[in-house]
Amino acid sequence: MRIGIMGLGRIGAFHTETLAGLDAVDSLVVTDPVATAVATAAERFGAVPAASPEALLAAGVDGVVITAATDAHPELILAAVKAGVPVFCEKPVARGVEESLAVLRAVEGSGVEVHIGYNRRFDAACVAARRAVVSGELGDLHTVRSTTLDPAPPPAAYVAVSGGIFRDCAVHDFDIVRWVTGREVVEVYATGGNRGADHIRAAGDVDTASSLLTLDDGTIAVVSNSRHNARGHDVRLELHGMKDSIAVGLEDKLPLRSVEPGATFPAGTPHTFFMDRFAAAYRAELTAFTEVVAGTRTSPCTVADAVEASRIADACTLSLHEHRPVRLEEVRK
Repeated sequence: MRIGIMGLGRIGAFHTETLAGLDAVDSLVVTDPVATAVATAAERFGAVPAASPEALLAAGVDGVVITAATDAHPELILAAVKAGVPVFCEKPVARGVEESLAVLRAVEGSGVEVHIGYNRRFDAACVAARRAVVSGELGDLHTVRSTTLDPAPPPAAYVAVSGGIFRDCAVHDFDIVRWVTGREVVEVYATGGNRGADHIRAAGDVDTASSLLTLDDGTIAVVSNSRHNARGHDVRLELHGMKDSIAVGLEDKLPLRSVEPGATFPAGTPHTFFMDRFAAAYRAELTAFTEVVAGTRTSPCTVADAVEASRIADACTLSLHEHRPVRLEEVRK
């Protein structure tokens, strides 16, 4: 199959390399506003350069991967859907829920599959965790803990357009909590603070946050996020049930140092970059998209899924600013 890539920044270049190595992909077509990025991809991967997204869609692509700037996502998704081309788009669908809902309404009934990129759904340990929940081996869940701690803050230019720590970072935790538990969030309470990175404070955001989520069956989920984890990139998920408890991310590359006498775990080099932590998940995610393009499976993460994760992020943002619990109905449009 022929896959088009719209956007060749850091994640776009990474996805281009991954796609070039998949057996199902015969050729690539690439476009980006930066001509040198297009030229580099064309030379390195034998990709066909396209002068614009319109030219790319006219180049006979079977599927499109969108890794352009967030503001461009709605327009590019809708252009591909109008052309009848299956879409993979990195999260988020759009800057806000209202614009995302407009995309959802346009996509519904189109018959074109749209796959939104929440890569943790393809992490082997997260898949195993979901299987443990579905099988019932954990019993009824009572507590979920999801953690995402970045080793260093993003630059000021990124923070200014990110939408805040809940919409940019914690949204991955919100999605994986929904997916693994199979439950919906009904209420949130969020708090946060600033321990450094003046540019984050200046943007009206926090660099460290915690969210308490109440799920529709009464399960409590605790989400922890920070831009300051000097030891490395820490992503974990714990599931505690009436019969058993399991953890994702509890392995030798865990960026946490034990001070228990005689302890040697974890013994590996800590994860320091999210692309390294989830390299296998990204490959599995794009492999799944080729199956969507081939028509052998439906989207494993729909626009509706992404909208719900964004709603939770909006509720947490409102809770942070107003210092109170927020029901999801308050942000449901």
